[in-house]
Amino acid sequence: MNIWKISLSNIFHKPLYALLSVLSLSISIGLLLGIQQLDASIKYQFENSLGDVDMVLGAKGSPLQLVLASVLHMDDPTGNISLAEAEKITKNPLIKKAVPISYGDNYQGYRILGSNDEFAGLYEAELAEGRKPSKSMEVILGSTVAEETDLKIGDTFMSSHGLTENTVEVHNHPLTVVGIYKPTYKVIDKLIVTQLESIWDVHEHGEEHHEEGEHQVGDEHHDEVEPQEEQNEEAHAGTASHQEEEHHHKESDKEITAMLVSFRNAMGMLTMPRRINKETNMQAALPNYELERLFNFTGVGVRVVSWIAYIILAISCVIIFISLFKMVRERAFDLALMRTYGASNFQLVCIVAYEGFLLVIISLLAGALLSQVGLHFAFSAFKSGYNQDILLKLPYTQMVKTVILILVMVGIAILLAILPILKMNVSKILSNEK
Repeated sequence: MNIWKISLSNIFHKPLYALLSVLSLSISIGLLLGIQQLDASIKYQFENSLGDVDMVLGAKGSPLQLVLASVLHMDDPTGNISLAEAEKITKNPLIKKAVPISYGDNYQGYRILGSNDEFAGLYEAELAEGRKPSKSMEVILGSTVAEETDLKIGDTFMSSHGLTENTVEVHNHPLTVVGIYKPTYKVIDKLIVTQLESIWDVHEHGEEHHEEGEHQVGDEHHDEVEPQEEQNEEAHAGTASHQEEEHHHKESDKEITAMLVSFRNAMGMLTMPRRINKETNMQAALPNYELERLFNFTGVGVRVVSWIAYIILAISCVIIFISLFKMVRERAFDLALMRTYGASNFQLVCIVAYEGFLLVIISLLAGALLSQVGLHFAFSAFKSGYNQDILLKLPYTQMVKTVILILVMVGIAILLAILPILKMNVSKILSNEK
């Protein structure tokens, strides 16, 4: 007697119950496995993108916004801070590294970030080709930027003002690609990195161009009022004085968007942020703490989806139980007849158990496939929204626990369904059958 063939024939004998069982069970499995992988992958991506950054120093505002904007580059900055003032604070011996960053422009939606040579070290980024910038207006592309924009070494492009792609406010100073980073699956992959001087030069040239236009209009109006010689003398004296003051102003009041800080030990993390927030006009935010708060908010949604999946799983087990129990009751005579021909109770139980576990195996495969399809669309949406790839992270322990829970629940449904077989009175069933 081939028990597997009998189990398969029973499944095909009632295709509607089998389809409902597989469909509901695979949906619950797909939701559970998918949400676990998605949650683990996004958490890993965020935490991995922090690099070697323990604290962010920036303008007053929301600390979470400061972290999202200056570390993960997923939000708008809270404002600018004085480079000189930030450097005074970061000379503290508790600080191991302080890396200034400045941004405000983009190319095709990818942020152009000005910093120094230590920025790449925060993310352990290495050059795939080319070299580091040696002067203003030279840039290195993150791997995602190079892939999506098709820019190569030696290419030039114009940046746009703001953090979203636009063709209205385009700067007139071309940037030259001199290097491309290797993929890191960190935030640097979606950045265009240059020197701080590039950011300052682009915006200072824009301001000078605007001021020159205003001076030209003012001079034309002044010509109508004063004699030419008197105007030239005053203009010469005024221009010299203005240039001297402007030079001093530009050297002493350079601004940056934020300062990324690494501490030598935990003491700096415990003492410095509170002192900075209390005693200065700047803000210190701890990325790990802010991300933990963010995950607590998003965790509510994860738990809701998980509970929905568990409810569907319970319904699936009920459907499997009803299907198997109905089969045992409807085919009681056939089972009793098999018993008289020498089949043991164990073999009869195996017929029912194999049928249930066949449905579970099919559902597990379908659910795993469904979770991967869902993850593909979720990762594509994340990349479309934030210009960054996500590295799939498999929470093996959690997934194994989920599979064991599914098998236990289905096993309980099968055990309940086979109880009539264990209590079956063969002679009574055969005598009552016409």
